[in-house]
Amino acid sequence: MPLAMMFGKGTLLPYLLDRGITKVDYMMISHFDFDHCQGLLYVMEKIKVKNVIIGRQFEPCDNYEQFVKIVKEKKIKVSIVEKEQKINIEKDVYFSILWPGSKNKITENVLNNNSLVCKLLYKDFSMMFTGDIEEVAEKVLLDRYKDTSMLKATVLKIPHHGSKSSSIEEFVKQIRPKIAIIRSWKK
Repeated sequence: MPLAMMFGKGTLLPYLLDRGITKVDYMMISHFDFDHCQGLLYVMEKIKVKNVIIGRQFEPCDNYEQFVKIVKEKKIKVSIVEKEQKINIEKDVYFSILWPGSKNKITENVLNNNSLVCKLLYKDFSMMFTGDIEEVAEKVLLDRYKDTSMLKATVLKIPHHGSKSSSIEEFVKQIRPKIAIIRSWKK
């Protein structure tokens, strides 16, 4: 069993069930690299998931095919979003989708650089989710939102596990997070 799927079976699902959570209203998948979706796919198979939010897929992959199969079997609603969309979760809670857009995909490392990038907003709190974008995508976002406060966030999920291909200084400075979260990943 892949390590990411073991995370779903051994950590994520037991955590949810231990807290009495037997259904998920919204799930968001940044992209379909195994370490970003396998645990979630496992959860989708085991408990009720009402809605899944994903970005446009520009390249076929096995994980996406597995996702489509689960969605059909479980009759899960899927929202395919792209930049400039807003996803309302409940009163005062919403996501602003910043990337990707269907007309301007990044062709370099397609799966990672077209990860879903979104900002969760709740009153004065905001959190930036960046998937596995790399420097090339960070520069596109910097250019696109340079004259706005759209990139500023209270919390930043550091792009691509803090790899050397991401988290350029200008990008982090533009976001100006009070807290930065980095998730290590060991294969």
